Amino acid sequence: MMTRPAYTPGGSDDPSIHAVAAKAIELIPDGARVGLGSGRAASVFIECLGVRRREGLRVSGVPTSRAAADQARRAGIPLVELGTGGLLDLTIDGADEVAPNLDLVKGWGGELVRERIVAAASVSQLILVGEEKVVRALGERGRLPVEVIPLAEWLATRELEALGLGPARRMNAGGSGPFITENRNLILDCALPQPLQDGKAARELERAMLAIAGVVDTGLFLGTADRVLVGHPDGRVDMLSRPRTPEMGRQ
Repeated sequence: MMTRPAYTPGGSDDPSIHAVAAKAIELIPDGARVGLGSGRAASVFIECLGVRRREGLRVSGVPTSRAAADQARRAGIPLVELGTGGLLDLTIDGADEVAPNLDLVKGWGGELVRERIVAAASVSQLILVGEEKVVRALGERGRLPVEVIPLAEWLATRELEALGLGPARRMNAGGSGPFITENRNLILDCALPQPLQDGKAARELERAMLAIAGVVDTGLFLGTADRVLVGHPDGRVDMLSRPRTPEMGRQ
């Protein structure tokens, strides 16, 4: 009989998440301005960063969500407006999938647009994940989120279906209505017919989705991550660095 772990994989009690958060803290220079991501891994990192600040580390943050902002305030991390002092030194965030070339799927928590803006305003993006998030190809673990202006829902659904995707409106936690992003938009969770073959296929799909009127952004974060820390249940942490290939970046 298989023994179930005494923690929730990917949850705030997962030792792999605490391991990557602790490693990420070591990479924060004194005086850094840091983008604070959303989700479980980022939440654990924010708590650790608050501890280090109380120990004397000078740091300020730009949150990617109201939840991240509230947590940072409770942890005693000063918050600044995006653009204060120029580019952020780095953004620390999580991901829902990490491909071998460090392309990502993000947005299962619903904050993809703000996460992209903060990452784009940073010198580098460091991603924290447990080993279960590392995939051979994007789309292996499930849905691909697409943020859509409410007026465009019918049209976007029609066009996403024409691309061979299975879009479904994301509902709120209670199931009583649609999930509404902090930008007052909807999320359509798209089912891929099969995982994306490679980085080229991911970029072709991204271009096609962004060309749909009313689509604000997608959960494909291609070429944004410079490094990924991968945690393991035994506390080991692997650091992956983005390969330097012609397909890097949003083309």
